[in-house]
Amino acid sequence: MAQGDTATGRAGLRDRPVYFDNHATTQPDPLVVEAMMPYLTESFGNASSTDHLHGHGAGEAVEEARRRVAMLVNARPNEIVFTSGATESDNMAIVGAMEKYRDRGNHMVTSETEHMAVLDTARHLEGIGKRVTYLPVDEFGVVDPGAVRDAINDDTVLVSIMAANNEIGTIPDTEAIGAITRKAGVLFHTDAAQAAGHIPIDVQAMNIDLMSLSAHKMHGPKGVGALYVRGTSPRVTLKALLNGGGQERGLRPGTHNVPAIVGFGMATEIALDSMSRNSSRFAAWSSRIRKEFEGIGGALCGHPEKRLPHNICVRFPGIDGKAIINTVSTTLSISAGSACTTHSVNPSHVLRAMGLSKEESHSAIRIGLSRFNTDADVDLLIAEVSSAVLHLNGMR
Repeated sequence: MAQGDTATGRAGLRDRPVYFDNHATTQPDPLVVEAMMPYLTESFGNASSTDHLHGHGAGEAVEEARRRVAMLVNARPNEIVFTSGATESDNMAIVGAMEKYRDRGNHMVTSETEHMAVLDTARHLEGIGKRVTYLPVDEFGVVDPGAVRDAINDDTVLVSIMAANNEIGTIPDTEAIGAITRKAGVLFHTDAAQAAGHIPIDVQAMNIDLMSLSAHKMHGPKGVGALYVRGTSPRVTLKALLNGGGQERGLRPGTHNVPAIVGFGMATEIALDSMSRNSSRFAAWSSRIRKEFEGIGGALCGHPEKRLPHNICVRFPGIDGKAIINTVSTTLSISAGSACTTHSVNPSHVLRAMGLSKEESHSAIRIGLSRFNTDADVDLLIAEVSSAVLHLNGMR
């Protein structure tokens, strides 16, 4: 499967700002849209209606998509549960595991820099009597695997550490954490919404028991994701959060969103095929962008090496990141951080956990590269942000 064509992907978007907010969402690949269209028109059957050809065809399409998603992370198809996205998957994994294994214990371990889908779910658990340990991170946003090991006790059911941070791009040592949890006999969940499709993920090698995925972070459609639930060694079971049907092994009842699931499957196949090529391009672009921004006083946020290849999070001391974003808004679409928290006036909880002050945290901008970006786009990004920084510095 060849990746979507860059020129085609940008068709119709040239009169808009160039898009660099690919951690918030990505442009659906044209091949994804093409794959979805028949299931919005003539192949409209309910995937659970297996008594006739319309339903049977839809069901086959869902299972083919399940196979493709499983291949992306080295899972078995029957270990993939389709959801509405990573937020639902996080809730299903965390609450479902803590409730299912409540006789084993009532303690969970996570980190201070998780996505709010995990942190808010952890706080919900605290509200119903569970105990949660929030691990600190170092100045690069990295969780120490040793701290994970030390936090686990006889009451621990679950460890949840994200596979890559959505703001700063930092990648923890997931394999080391998985080895620790496996040895301790506790479940390991990871939110891989930002990582899957961009860096290799292997649930077997990493000893991952539960993993959240989202299609729209890898050029698929919005409103569809998946939860990987380990089927063997150990076999993981969850308490269902919803009632009303037997779809998705009873864990996620309701009529399948067949077009979106088909699109998700196509997106994962394209990602698997193009990951290596994209990473090389992103690395070259990121290196250049970082060098240019550091030359005008920018400071990288996150680990300098252990990071997503398409992420650049940089702060410009003394300048509010929102001022930069507003200055370039007619030519570039960039952000100050997580799309789930950009309406908040509070500083990033991720940057604060790394030891930055409130002022320093407000000075950051986040850039997410895409395979639909071009060298010319990167030239424009560097020129526009540099001009904005120099202008805003002159106003102080």
